[in-house]
Amino acid sequence: MKRSTITLAHGSGGRATQELIDQVLLEAFGRPDAHGLQDQAQMTVPPGHRVAFTTDSFVVNPLFFPGGTIGTLAVNGTINDLAVGGALPLALSCALILEEGLELEVLEQVVQSMAHAAAQAGVPIVTGDTKVVERGAADRLFLNTSGIGLVPASCTIASYQAQPGDVILVSGFIGDHGAAIVDARGELHLEVPVQSDCQPLHRLVQAMLAASPDVHCLRDATRGGVATVLNEFARDSGVCLRLQEDRLPIRETVQGVCELLGLDPLYLANEGLLVAVVPEAAASVVLDAMRRCPEGAQACVVGQVEATPRNTVVLETPYGAERMLDVLHGDQLPRIC
Repeated sequence: MKRSTITLAHGSGGRATQELIDQVLLEAFGRPDAHGLQDQAQMTVPPGHRVAFTTDSFVVNPLFFPGGTIGTLAVNGTINDLAVGGALPLALSCALILEEGLELEVLEQVVQSMAHAAAQAGVPIVTGDTKVVERGAADRLFLNTSGIGLVPASCTIASYQAQPGDVILVSGFIGDHGAAIVDARGELHLEVPVQSDCQPLHRLVQAMLAASPDVHCLRDATRGGVATVLNEFARDSGVCLRLQEDRLPIRETVQGVCELLGLDPLYLANEGLLVAVVPEAAASVVLDAMRRCPEGAQACVVGQVEATPRNTVVLETPYGAERMLDVLHGDQLPRIC
């Protein structure tokens, strides 16, 4: 490729498109079929499993941030959407929306980061698409990734399974990704920069299910954060989820960012954190299994499920006061993922 930036020719389907695919995308992702590129990837599904399928688009600004890139975010985010349903991820797709004038060096860095993240997770990128739009019609680079995985027929994890007496777990520190994006945008100059928690969670989930298959609810707390996930559980299950504020694992730096900008860490996005609701009898073994995994080393109990008031999330302070955690009308931070 002789040019240093993306041109409209790269989206034409002609020679420039072929060069982009061969020299940038296949160079990073590999060639799934040595005989040629097809319009689809084909997989065989073993008996006794259901197919899980998910898709997500990524418009994060900036493209690079402490702890990740838009590419690692896309790979890990899609893997995690499969994982929290109990699925073992099999393969991913990658669709690129490129703005005319995007530096090829930037594109290469992004797709290399995607290839590295996929290899680390053991989940290949097997199909994709590329489109180019005119200068000013997009913000440099948008990504869409889809993922397919296999769920054992016996797995019944769902947002409507929470029951009174259940225990609420989180797998690590809350709000790291949101704070990292704020720092990367140059709004703050932190002496101790926050790293995004961007990481795949499928191995953590498989360890949890191996310890106890009786996991009621699982969700990765991305846009809207932990508070929004818990509200989804409360609404779908018709229960009350009660959090203990002094149990919430929040880094001092993240708490400081929130206090400076008037943000609530419970609504900040995470990209490597899951929230689980499990029966009290299984909580200890599930927690032990989580802590044995690098992705869950900081896992802890943060609350419990109660029967009433229905469809609510309540935060209990160390002083005995309570406040309702509702779903926000909009985003605290736009373009966070």
